[in-house]
Amino acid sequence: MAAIVVVGSLNLDTTARVGRLPRAGETVLGTGHSTDTGGKGANQAVAAARLGRRVSMIGRVGNDDAGRRIRSVLEQEHIDAQVAVDDVAPTGMAFITVDDVGENMIVVSPGANAAVSIADVERAADLIANATVLLLQLEIPTEAVHHAAMLCRGTVILNPAPAAELPTGLLEAVDILVPNRTELAVLTDTEPGDSADEITRQLDLLPVASGIVTLGADGALVRSGGETITVPAPRVDAVDATAAGDAFCAGFADAIAAGATPVEAARWAVRVGAVTATRRGAQASLPNRTEVETLT
Repeated sequence: MAAIVVVGSLNLDTTARVGRLPRAGETVLGTGHSTDTGGKGANQAVAAARLGRRVSMIGRVGNDDAGRRIRSVLEQEHIDAQVAVDDVAPTGMAFITVDDVGENMIVVSPGANAAVSIADVERAADLIANATVLLLQLEIPTEAVHHAAMLCRGTVILNPAPAAELPTGLLEAVDILVPNRTELAVLTDTEPGDSADEITRQLDLLPVASGIVTLGADGALVRSGGETITVPAPRVDAVDATAAGDAFCAGFADAIAAGATPVEAARWAVRVGAVTATRRGAQASLPNRTEVETLT
């Protein structure tokens, strides 16, 4: 059985690099573009696999070249791919714009990801039930995410991205929530918190045992066992933050699967995210364990 099971999205990403991000209605000239396999689910699965974990990926792609490319990459990464092929919907696509300081804007067209169903989850019920860690996001239908969370007997981690209001029942089935500040604000119907005290108050509004809020270059805030601890991130020269959040989630799941506490897991996860931000692309930027361990 896999130590980490990911139920989530699989996309093909097209990334354009620009000097600065465009304003509404503005056209800017790019300085280059590339394609890479992505999707929050697949990114997190690949990142966890490169860190050395046994990983299974559950999701859906289209019956097209993009879907075949994605399944080939999962095989190359030694991921157990429980991926359905959809003969109606195309593979999901993401369109990413990245500026010179590594900030990005992303539009996702879900395609086959929107067709992931409870039946897809049920086909992998034994795998999910016996996972050490189940890693979830919100680029597939909420009912499929909720059903997977209810099946798992291990630790359920939810990265609530993209931000959306969620049913209380789903949050109650989650052990550890990993949002960023914006996603936390959506979940709590508040404004994004600027201080540790504000973020702590927001987390305390939610029915989850532990909350880990990613803070970009500032690291992460961990709320667990009634305590709040801020974990700083290593200082790096960031060039592209596209998959850094996914890398953080994978690093966190990797450490939890090894028996780490939430604070210990966050200390490892900020390092995984930091290395990722120093490289361009989505899955192309995800590091292996040695690269993270040797980060100074």
